[in-house]
Amino acid sequence: MSRPRKKSRAARGIVALGGTLALVIGLGVFTGAGLAASKVAPANTSTPTQTGTPQEGEKLKGADGTWANKPTDFNNFWTRCDKTGNSCANISGATSLTYTLTTADIGNTLRFEVQASNADGQASASSVPTAVVTAAAAAPAPTPTPSATGCPKAAGTAQVNDVSLPARLIVDQQQADPAVVSRGTTQIIVRYRVSDTCGHPVQGALVYETVIPFNQFTIPDEQATDANGWAQLEFRALAGFPASAKQQVLAVFVRARKSGENILAGISGRRLWSIRVSL
Repeated sequence: MSRPRKKSRAARGIVALGGTLALVIGLGVFTGAGLAASKVAPANTSTPTQTGTPQEGEKLKGADGTWANKPTDFNNFWTRCDKTGNSCANISGATSLTYTLTTADIGNTLRFEVQASNADGQASASSVPTAVVTAAAAAPAPTPTPSATGCPKAAGTAQVNDVSLPARLIVDQQQADPAVVSRGTTQIIVRYRVSDTCGHPVQGALVYETVIPFNQFTIPDEQATDANGWAQLEFRALAGFPASAKQQVLAVFVRARKSGENILAGISGRRLWSIRVSL
């Protein structure tokens, strides 16, 4: 019986060489796959944000958000969009973290866009849009300044804080209800009008009054004058009224002053009024 022929050394060498080549090629394939997997561009994990008041002249401030895959560089862009936050276009020169709103932004919205990059690529993400940008608020009207007379230059009602010396406060009118006080009167409502020496009714003046002699009626708390210069106070009868059986008037001391000033100085004014009494 004949034996199988052995392969030659050369043949075995070829087989060995072929196995080595196959192994080398296989290693090359796996190595190449590993290199390809390591190339990953930045990925946004938390969108950029912007803060600030969307009004002409106000400043917005952007933040980059957070990114995966280790970005090495960031570029910032402010974009102007329509009222719904769409149809956005880059604003020329607006590439910093802050942006001051201009007249061109009124009626539009803005987004803050961030472009992140590394050696493997780049990616972009933008903030949610702002609210629609509004025009700047109108400047408040300047406070009228006192003239040389101490009275405000503007016509109409004066604010008490705009009145200064040499002007003074004047209690120029009185209204009483009832107009004539009887023995059975328990309450009197009195209104006083305050003006300045230039003839303006004065708002915000503090009015005080008391009946003389004392102990006939209560002393009400000070009341501030309204937009027409009037203050209303209320008396209530006490055991000392009437002061005598022949009493014909109630004498009323009235004072008007500016809050914070010495009650005996400043622009304060005083006056004695009377209310008829019929017993």
